[in-house]
Amino acid sequence: MSDQPTRIGFVGAGWMGTTLMQRLNEHPHAEVIALHQRSREKALASLKQVGLLESLYFSDYDEMLAMPEVDAVFLCSPNSAHGPQSIAALEAGKHVFCEKPCATTYADFERQVELAKANPDLITYVNYLMNFDTMEQRLLKMVKRGDFGAITQIQVNYRHPINITEDKAWKLSSEIMGDAIGMGIIHALSVMLNLMAAQDAHPIRVYATTCPVKTRPFEPEVIYNIHVQFSNGATGVCLGNVDHANGYDAYHHLHGTEGGFIFDSYLERTHKVRLWSESQTDRQWIRPLDPDACPTDLQWPEDTTTPDSGDVMQHQTGSCVAHFIDCVRTQSPSFLGFEASAPTAELGWAILMSVAKGMPVDVPLDREQARRHFSS
Repeated sequence: MSDQPTRIGFVGAGWMGTTLMQRLNEHPHAEVIALHQRSREKALASLKQVGLLESLYFSDYDEMLAMPEVDAVFLCSPNSAHGPQSIAALEAGKHVFCEKPCATTYADFERQVELAKANPDLITYVNYLMNFDTMEQRLLKMVKRGDFGAITQIQVNYRHPINITEDKAWKLSSEIMGDAIGMGIIHALSVMLNLMAAQDAHPIRVYATTCPVKTRPFEPEVIYNIHVQFSNGATGVCLGNVDHANGYDAYHHLHGTEGGFIFDSYLERTHKVRLWSESQTDRQWIRPLDPDACPTDLQWPEDTTTPDSGDVMQHQTGSCVAHFIDCVRTQSPSFLGFEASAPTAELGWAILMSVAKGMPVDVPLDREQARRHFSS
């Protein structure tokens, strides 16, 4: 492991980009050495906020990418740029941290996976950030340990209105943002698949519908109702909406043969989480975030985070940055790399096909069929 910091070429100076740059600037083994952003004014303001020099600004992405000093690229650009920019970075021999979605075209998605497979020495990562919340990590450990028995039913929602103001009206565009799955619903799907993979279960079929009601002039559909069939017979449900919601709804409901788990974003913190387990709670429902009602040995730490904040400053940006830098320094593939997380992205493409066809779609996808569908 090298003592030299991982040198970062950064792309994007929006609210998430600026936050991730701040986390990189705080990391002892990372150094931001360049920033590309179309708006020079916005880039300089972001650099000043983070405490970096204005001289790091690059108006041209390819010029920044050509710098031999750049070890890795962080992509926090508009969604439609993720595919082309990540492909160019991989072809230039750079490690890639990519905001979700990994791509807004099926061709770019396939090329990303192809390049990741062909270059195993390059670390890739897609920022499915919910997986780093401590609640999600604790839940994953419980599922792996078998605290709930065999999972038979799981629901993970994602209902959160995208932050659109006058200067962000481009977020209404399907050409720039892609579809609502990639805008945010993919977060919930990633969590669901990660939990089910802990029991060696993978999706084999998906059926999805959309609802045409919109409160804002989005070009793509914004409300998705998703039913997933898993290889072990379990059923998954995801209710997604990036247009209108009463706050951030990342509701979870997991049911197994020996226990269950419920997370409700809208309740007070002490009541957000409840669970029962034959092996851990003697079949009694407990609230592990309620120190007044939960047995001491079953309480969760006070600093437990839950995935229900619309404030990026409360997101696990430090954890995901540390994970990526650690993967680069140790040359260890990320569980959210382009190749490893491909089933999540592929489920997203299958959902879009299901909506278009009005029928269930099997996964993994028939690649030739998918290419024809998404190129038409």
